[in-house]
Amino acid sequence: MNADISLENELVQLLPLSENHVDILWPIAQEMDLFQYGSNDISTFEKLKAYVDTALKEAREGRSIPFIIYNKMTHECVGSTRFGHIDPKNKVLHIGWTWISQASRGTGLNHQMKFLMLRHAFEEMEFEKVEFRIDERNLRSRKAVEKLGATLEGILRKNVVTKNNFRRSSCCYGILKEEWGQIKEAKFKDFI
Repeated sequence: MNADISLENELVQLLPLSENHVDILWPIAQEMDLFQYGSNDISTFEKLKAYVDTALKEAREGRSIPFIIYNKMTHECVGSTRFGHIDPKNKVLHIGWTWISQASRGTGLNHQMKFLMLRHAFEEMEFEKVEFRIDERNLRSRKAVEKLGATLEGILRKNVVTKNNFRRSSCCYGILKEEWGQIKEAKFKDFI
C-alpha cells in the first residue's frame, strides 16, 4: 500500500504527512482541542510530535495514510487528515483524524477534501467500504459526514476515553462501494 500518495483539485491538496510538518501544524493545533471529542491530545508541541510520529508509524505498517491539508487558494497548510484502520483483506478503511483551521471551516474545503479521499478509496484503492467514527456529542462533524451521504449504522456505547476520562459513545457511519456512484452524482456533482 502506497502511503506517499497526493490527492488534489483546484482548491485543496492532500500531501503525505512527514515529521517536518510538525512545525507547520503547530499553530493550527493550538486553535483546537482534539481531545475534547477524541483520544488524541495535541495540546503541546511534544504531544503533537507524538501524534505525527504515531501516524507515520502506522503508515509504515500499512495501517494508515496520513496527510497534511494544503489550501491552494490561500497557499497555506490548514490541517491534517488520514485514511486509517486500513483493512486490505476486507477492503474497509476509515476516514478521520481530520482537523482544520478555524478559518477553513465552513468554506467547503472539507467537503472537497472528503470527495478526493472517497474517490481515491473507492476508485483507485478499490475498497468496498469507508467508515467514519464520530463522537455522539460532535454535532458539527456528524452533520458534515451526513452531508457526504454516509449512513448512520449504529452507536458504539462508551468505547473511547476522551478529555477528563470521559467515555464517549461513537456514531458509526459508512458508505458502501455500491452506493458511491449515486452519492458521487448527488453530493459531489460540482466536483466531477
